[in-house]
Amino acid sequence: MQIRQIPAEERPGAMFDLAAYAFESSPWPEADKETYARRMPFYVTATGLVAEEDGQVLAAVTALAMRQNVRGVVHDMAGVASVVSHPSARRRGFVRQLLTRLLEQTREQGCVVSALYPFRPSFYGHFGYVGMPRVRTATFAPEGLAHLVRAELPGEVERLPFAAAFDEFDALTLRLLEERHGFAVFDETRTAEFRERTKRWVAIARSGGEVVGAVIYRIDEYGGDLIAEDLLTTGPLGRALLLQYFARHVDQVARVTMKIGADEVPDLWGTDFAVVTEGRTDYPKHGGPMVRLLSMTALNGLHTRADLGVTVEVIDDDLLGGRYRITGEAGTLTVEETKDEPQATLTCAGISALAYGVLDPVEVVLRGFGQVDAGAVETLGALFPKQMPYLFADF
Repeated sequence: MQIRQIPAEERPGAMFDLAAYAFESSPWPEADKETYARRMPFYVTATGLVAEEDGQVLAAVTALAMRQNVRGVVHDMAGVASVVSHPSARRRGFVRQLLTRLLEQTREQGCVVSALYPFRPSFYGHFGYVGMPRVRTATFAPEGLAHLVRAELPGEVERLPFAAAFDEFDALTLRLLEERHGFAVFDETRTAEFRERTKRWVAIARSGGEVVGAVIYRIDEYGGDLIAEDLLTTGPLGRALLLQYFARHVDQVARVTMKIGADEVPDLWGTDFAVVTEGRTDYPKHGGPMVRLLSMTALNGLHTRADLGVTVEVIDDDLLGGRYRITGEAGTLTVEETKDEPQATLTCAGISALAYGVLDPVEVVLRGFGQVDAGAVETLGALFPKQMPYLFADF
């Protein structure tokens, strides 16, 4: 078996059949391959690896160039996608070897964090990934927001085709990248593909000329559903403006369904407001995202509220393994290698869970991601307080 990196122009011939068989209805029309080939200019910054045997591509993986906010610091991120293998090559270790190489290579390219959507979390757990919350969906009848229709809000909402709204929508995501923990975006090359997205509206909320919210949506039919994607806002005013806009569809649609972050509480959007908030995870189709650190340097500069320090040993991971002194001072973290005796021994999943705020030190131990001395539990909890991340990018 040979592993090699392929350029974007080679992806249609080397990867399309495997990816289409894994993720699409099949058999597929030949035109699908032609459509995929036309998209390749948007993949020139992606890192694609394939495993070949006797000249045949049997497995492939991709890392998309992305950026992600982790506790207030924006890092280069490897968004792992298109992890595929031929049925005859499964359970033979091809994907395992490809992923190991991909993580090493993307770290060498400067990525210090990584994220993916798993077909089976336990498989990626072997590579140091830990789960993040999946976005929720809120489903409600627009008449439940009737109180907002009468509200005088300092702003307005404009409905635009996606292409016309692209620049403002993209600018909003870049702003939220700087502000929201866990938020991630593609690089400019990959993002450019979405400019020509068709059959979608964008509702843009503005106040004082400033964009304070946006949501992509479509309406399936008269009297049917208004189906919205992620509710993106800079704060309560942007959310209220967009909800008011959807409330005005009361005589057009029966239901509104939208994606929301796990920190949103839709049942507090109104009095007597009936809403179904669902967080569904199942596999392989609806898995929550997973993340991991690729380098301990990712901890440098993260926001913290504690002026404390702790020595941690990271084990069972070739990229992170070692002993480190993690210190909080003046609101930020620093990390440096040390030979001191550790107060906590953590796996990659354990330190990644703390960094992303999805588990506290006690939960890390209970999940089997390490051991923490009794005296270090409070210190680690103060350095890495739980914080709900929101992984916006769906790749």
